Amino acid sequence: MDAFNNFLILLDGNLSGSWWFPALLIGTGIFFTFYLGFPQFRFFGNGWRIVSGKYDKSESKGETSPFEALTTAMSGAVGTGNIGGVALAIWTGGPAAIFWMWITAIFGMTTKFVEVTLAHKYRTTLSDGSISGGPMYYIEQGLNMKWVAILFSLLMMITAIGSGNMPQINNIALVMNTEFAVPKLFTGLFLGALLWIIIIGGIQRIASVASKIIPIMGIIYFGGALIVLAENYQNIIPSFNAIFAQVFTGSAAVGGFLGASFAMSLKYGVARGLYSNEAGQGSSPIAHASSKTKKSVEQGMVSILEPFIDTIVVCSITALVILSSGVWTQKFDTTFSKTDMVILEGVYSDEKNVDGSYAYPDHINELTKYVQSMDSDVNEFSGSVSVQDGKLISNQVTVIHSRSIAEDIVISSADTELFSGILNVKNGKISEQVIIEGKSLVSSAELTAKAFSQGILGDFGGKLVAVALLLFAFSTAIAWCYYGDRSTAYIFGERGVIWYRNFYVLCFIAAAVIDTTVVWNIAYVVVALVSIPNLIALFVLRNEMREQVLNYVDEN
Repeated sequence: MDAFNNFLILLDGNLSGSWWFPALLIGTGIFFTFYLGFPQFRFFGNGWRIVSGKYDKSESKGETSPFEALTTAMSGAVGTGNIGGVALAIWTGGPAAIFWMWITAIFGMTTKFVEVTLAHKYRTTLSDGSISGGPMYYIEQGLNMKWVAILFSLLMMITAIGSGNMPQINNIALVMNTEFAVPKLFTGLFLGALLWIIIIGGIQRIASVASKIIPIMGIIYFGGALIVLAENYQNIIPSFNAIFAQVFTGSAAVGGFLGASFAMSLKYGVARGLYSNEAGQGSSPIAHASSKTKKSVEQGMVSILEPFIDTIVVCSITALVILSSGVWTQKFDTTFSKTDMVILEGVYSDEKNVDGSYAYPDHINELTKYVQSMDSDVNEFSGSVSVQDGKLISNQVTVIHSRSIAEDIVISSADTELFSGILNVKNGKISEQVIIEGKSLVSSAELTAKAFSQGILGDFGGKLVAVALLLFAFSTAIAWCYYGDRSTAYIFGERGVIWYRNFYVLCFIAAAVIDTTVVWNIAYVVVALVSIPNLIALFVLRNEMREQVLNYVDEN
């Protein structure tokens, strides 16, 4: 399994983790932004008008209203990425990464407009009367390449389970167990049963639930965020300054944060932005295709709102909470992950002077280069270290965890007894199975929870994030099942949908208690693979898309 996982990591490094894939995604958005005359700005107001119910409703087929289609698509996009993904971007790329998330969203609005318009135009009515649409239909009919459409559908079926299903319930079960001591299996069984009841009703029930969950999510999450921001109002302007001041230079070291280069800020800001709003991935057009809007371009206008709300609004709120609270530079008690921990040769310090500057700037400079994978004088330690009553005796090594210098380290054996003895280290990694705890930076959803837990909210803040994560992730699982079952219907017909839904729920329950690391890595690879044929199709159909826009403008 390790060998397979390493292969997936290597493959992902050459796909979504490389320069060319983000360039392809953003490049598509940039091209269509100029080619179609900046539709994300021209039609932004139209999108709000249509969502409010002001559109041509005559002889309009479909199963959902524009608002329900939007909230269904948003329930698939607004998920763990908005809570944990933003924190991860700041942790790796610093505040400047948020700027690149915004840029990605602005051009993603255009990409979303194009793919949704085409999906709505090429949608079809199946034998049971249900509406089905998505990239597979405009790939088949617009490009006359059915085999590519089938390949896209197969990849979307896998992506739905690997990305929209299993990691979501795994996060929910972990948070519910940590915050409320709910057994993971119980969480999986209870939510699995609820998921089955919802998805068995098809798009109409899914859309109905999504249109209710999304506003509830917003009220809970934004309510808590506003409390944190009100407490830290004096840090809001400095937070914006931190985002903009180092956009082209990278983020400087501050507190326990060791800094990030321009390349890292750009890479992780773009990557998290693309993961969050899903523009170009071909998933949300499947939901938008069910809308009752008569003119396909109008549903495309509605979809422009999706990256705006998802990234410009929700992700920005999360970022401001994290930055204004200051937790992104603070170290917290945590259990160390072996993946995020390395032991280095020599002693390094991030001790501060009275004026707040680093007492040993050369240490910070070298460590910054190291965590950015640049040439440095830092070497990973190989050899043995002595431990007495849980404390490292050697003073010739430095422990790095979560990209920060670890402090107050305590080492325990597997049975939680304080460890005494020798630990063998190879290339910075400990060979023995021990539990290591101490203070370090934290990342992902844990960092967001820490930000919400500061000040007046206290421990309630962490529980608020847990509830928001539950709603975010569960709604994501609901929407992605629809993406998977429409892809199933395209290949196998409606008779295959019930089997896919049942398998989807079984995977959902199982993922509550199993390690989904491999599943996540499969998803990363498949998400890249499923995007490529979609982006190529959009470019090939560019003239047709432009004609639709021009015709709409002439008629209105």
